[in-house]
Amino acid sequence: MEPVITGLAMLADPLNIGLIIGGVVIGVLVGALPGLSSPMAIALLIPFTISLQPIPAISMMAALYCAGTFGGSITAILINAPGAPPAAATALDGYPMARRGEAGRALGLAAFSSVCGGIISLIIFLFAAPLLAKVALSFTPAEYFALAVFALSMLASISGRSSLRNLIAGGFGVLISTVGIHLTTGVERFTFGINELSEGINFVPVLIGLFAVAELLNQSRRLDRHYERVRAKVMKLPSREDLKRVWPTILRSSGLGTFIGILPAEGATVAAIMGYNEARRWSKNKEQFGTGCPEGIAGPEAANNAATGGAMVPTLALGIPGSASTALILAALVMHGLKPGPHLLQQTPEFIYAIFGAMLIANLAFMAIGFGGAKLFAQVTLIPRSILWPAVFAFSMIGSYAAASSYFDVWVMLISGLVGFFMLRNGFGPAPLIMGLILGKIVEETFSQAMIIHDNNFFAMLERPIVAFFFVLTAISLLGPVFSEARRRQKNRRLVATQYGE
Repeated sequence: MEPVITGLAMLADPLNIGLIIGGVVIGVLVGALPGLSSPMAIALLIPFTISLQPIPAISMMAALYCAGTFGGSITAILINAPGAPPAAATALDGYPMARRGEAGRALGLAAFSSVCGGIISLIIFLFAAPLLAKVALSFTPAEYFALAVFALSMLASISGRSSLRNLIAGGFGVLISTVGIHLTTGVERFTFGINELSEGINFVPVLIGLFAVAELLNQSRRLDRHYERVRAKVMKLPSREDLKRVWPTILRSSGLGTFIGILPAEGATVAAIMGYNEARRWSKNKEQFGTGCPEGIAGPEAANNAATGGAMVPTLALGIPGSASTALILAALVMHGLKPGPHLLQQTPEFIYAIFGAMLIANLAFMAIGFGGAKLFAQVTLIPRSILWPAVFAFSMIGSYAAASSYFDVWVMLISGLVGFFMLRNGFGPAPLIMGLILGKIVEETFSQAMIIHDNNFFAMLERPIVAFFFVLTAISLLGPVFSEARRRQKNRRLVATQYGE
């Protein structure tokens, strides 16, 4: 009980509460602006939290993460342009409902479902993270290596144009993580005589470049795009009939979203799509989906916000990111001198309760802010991009330099932005690369340690049941998309053959 009181007491400071509320406001604004995203905002925020203590800094980022996931639903409903990828499924029924004059009802359903999904996932997070950390205390480097490899294999199933592109981007991230001096052998790799690279590439400018500058360059081609906007005067609370209709969907999607969030490398986008599909599958009114169905809003919104709490479980308990945003939060923890994992939760259990409290406050705050300022937040969609993106670029420059007061990091950020832009142009998302960059160090360190322990005998690791189990999961994860694609092609061939009578 003492860690609970201590953790929550850490948030009682007015500064901490103010930072959490500030994170919520920034998250809703960023989520509501098409083109901006929570990972981008967190990447820009990281350098400015260096002077803060770890708990207020991570609390602010966690609050931004929660609110940003909800904020995307505002533009998804009002202008049919999801402000964040997880809100894409919300637009399928939210925008049709808004067009028939029920924008306030749609926004209210989205806010209520998001809060319910977030709170349910936080309750699971509160109990699951310590239990998972206790199990992980028995892990040796071999188990951590197998777990990290499994997490990398899950990149094949995250959102994107192709599983192969995701794996290639993840592999490139792992390659970047090897730059610098190898800790075990002392050998320099890929430094090319540049002294600044001897300690590796600083991840902060890479994050800013991939998420902010790359998107800036990508959005520069769409400055003349205009959206049809539906006006919403207020956000309305769901009626009793609405609640009776969507409660089963909210509970089902919350559980599904939390489970998807806990899986390494998955995130809110996958959860939202699955939440929408399951809502439709279980609905008695399947024909109404796509025309403004309440379950079509409640399903994805409950699932994508539930994924935020679920994704924090492996991030804090194992040091394995559950999504792109939590990968950035993991990087911020390392920057603040903390090593996420079971020992962190064992030695400072109050930390988990502080993060739980911050995310709980964030969920309640963005609901209150959303109901009170729906009309105001809808106005941010009118900000000219010719003003918005230069401001993002200025913050990118400042943040990259501020992280280590290094001009070299500014060049790293610019180069990362160009790399990220060409990746986006060719269907490679930044999230898999960041996952690879974060997990690459874990894979390399734990593999070196495991080889020392097992006398350089790789197959000796397979004698450990947990290691073998994770490798089996890795094989399933890699082969799953291949079999799914093969079944899809076979189904298409049968359909064509049926149509032409062959």
